[in-house]
Amino acid sequence: MPPPSPAADALTRTLREHHATLMAALGRATRGDLILAEDALQQTALAALEQWGDQGVPDRPVHWLLRVGRNKLHDRHRRSATHDRHAPALTDQLDQPQAPSEQALAQMLDDATIPDERLRLLCACCHPALALEARVALTLRVVGGLTTDEIARLCLVEPPTMAQRIVRAKRKIRDAGVPYAVPPIAELPARVAGVMHVLYLIFTEGYAASGGDRQVRGELCTEAVRLGAILADLLPTDGEVLGLLSLMLLQDARRHTRTDADGGLVLLEDQDRQRWSRRKIVAGMDTLGAALKCGPPGPYTLQAAIASVHARALRASDTDWHEIALLYDILDKASPSPIVRLNGAVAWAMAEGPASGLRRLDPLDTEPSLHRSHLLPAARSALLLQMNRHAEAAAACQEALERVGNAPERRLLEARLQQCLYPGS
Repeated sequence: MPPPSPAADALTRTLREHHATLMAALGRATRGDLILAEDALQQTALAALEQWGDQGVPDRPVHWLLRVGRNKLHDRHRRSATHDRHAPALTDQLDQPQAPSEQALAQMLDDATIPDERLRLLCACCHPALALEARVALTLRVVGGLTTDEIARLCLVEPPTMAQRIVRAKRKIRDAGVPYAVPPIAELPARVAGVMHVLYLIFTEGYAASGGDRQVRGELCTEAVRLGAILADLLPTDGEVLGLLSLMLLQDARRHTRTDADGGLVLLEDQDRQRWSRRKIVAGMDTLGAALKCGPPGPYTLQAAIASVHARALRASDTDWHEIALLYDILDKASPSPIVRLNGAVAWAMAEGPASGLRRLDPLDTEPSLHRSHLLPAARSALLLQMNRHAEAAAACQEALERVGNAPERRLLEARLQQCLYPGS
């Protein structure tokens, strides 16, 4: 396969860096018709590959893309059989006696970079009318700039299925008349909460994949952190937005140490902390400090505080598990969840001993949301093994193996089962 051309390299780099800004500018021109906006951007990208290859990469590639994208919308407007439908939207923004100057293009890009404009884009992609899986896909496509094939691979579906999902989401936004606007103040917290939830899910799936052969899907983590940084730039005084970014940065700092050279899972206590990213830890700590100044901590900020305790420990033995356990208790009061109580039980086991953790795990047996997950029996097997209750540990481990989805965790559980069945070997 021949190496990418300079034109292709420049286009990829420009789109990756400026995709959200370009989509915001073109989306504004079409009053939120993301189908029209993205079609124009895709056609523009094809034209760039051809013209930049022949004539060289322009000095301001992002300006070139915006100018040609607007021209594509002009052409579509003139040809469209649905002229009456799109005329008001396009006429207001595009009808000009001459092509915009470089100064005008720069102003359009500046306008598309301001918080309100990019927040419009995020809020449109995460509208409550869309199913959660559609919000994730559309956010990655329109704001993150990932290709449909990339999103399909990340979400473990076939590309045609993902393409249909994204198209249906954009059509629903258009046909339902979802306003391309920042919601009223009364609605904004709920919309931003949806955006944060989408980013949290994207990062979680990247950090601990629910299925497949990989424990960590690093590209998904990277996209979630990048989108979280955009959201934090948009809402720099929202403590929970900052808390979410801090959480992702602190967790992502450990990402490269979570698996070994063969792709096997490396537990937290066995990770090489010298390889944790100090840059991300410092950024995460600074962001956590900013979040705590915004008011009482919410669930994301509390989770970031827990991650910060791990980040401060230079050795596993230095970890203040009692502080972590108390933070989990606070988190469970702020945002009750079986998973929070499970993690809290493990923290109390580390702080007070496995018997304390087991007492806190037992009530979770009745939680329906944990019945299909391997996490509860896996945690129980680890604590029982520490107490040398090998038969019970083996039974719990076997139960976890029946539920586990990804290969690295399966291999870890299989090794633990051998310890249970053949202690001392």
